[in-house]
Amino acid sequence: MENSSKSPDDRKTRFYHPYQDLHVPITKLYELPTAPEHLFFEEAARPHRSWGENLQYYTGIGYLSGALLGGARGSIQGLRAAEPGDSVKLRLNRVLNSGGQLGRRAGNSLGILGLIFAGLESGVIHLRGSDDVLNSIVAGLGTGAVYKAASGPRSAAIAGAIGGIAAAAAVAGKQAVKRYVPI
Repeated sequence: MENSSKSPDDRKTRFYHPYQDLHVPITKLYELPTAPEHLFFEEAARPHRSWGENLQYYTGIGYLSGALLGGARGSIQGLRAAEPGDSVKLRLNRVLNSGGQLGRRAGNSLGILGLIFAGLESGVIHLRGSDDVLNSIVAGLGTGAVYKAASGPRSAAIAGAIGGIAAAAAVAGKQAVKRYVPI
C-alpha cells in the first residue's frame, strides 16, 4: 500500500526495460516496486514469521544442514574405513552407506531440534506478547532441556545451558551480520 502523504515524485522508482540489449527503438519501460509486495495488508503489518512459517524454516534448515554435515562426515569415515585390497565398487559402497547413515541420523536430530525450537519460540512470543532477543534465548534453553530430558535432570540442565548459549550466539551473530554486512 502506498503512503498517501508522499507525492509520486518523492518515491524512489526503478524502471525495467526488457528490450534494452536488443537495440530496438521500443521504449517500453516497466516500473518496478522498491518494497516487498504482499497480497494482504495483514501480512505486511506483521513484524515476524508466523508459527507455521517458523516451524517449516527451522525444521528444514536443521534437517538440511544436519544431512549435509553428517553425510560429509560419514563419507570421510567411509573413505578411511577402506581396506587396501578393496575394489572401487566396494569402496564406493562403503562411502555411500556410511555417508547416508550418518547424514540421515544427523539430519533427523537437527530437524527435531529445529522443530522443538520453533514451537517453543512461537509459544514464548505468544505468551510474552513481544518479539525480541529474549524469546530466542529462552527457546534455546528449553530446546536443549526438552531434547535431553530423557537422559536425566543433570543432562537436561547442561543441554539447556548449551542451547541457550547457542541461541544467544546465533542472535548476536545475526545482529552483527545485519550491522556490518551491507546487503
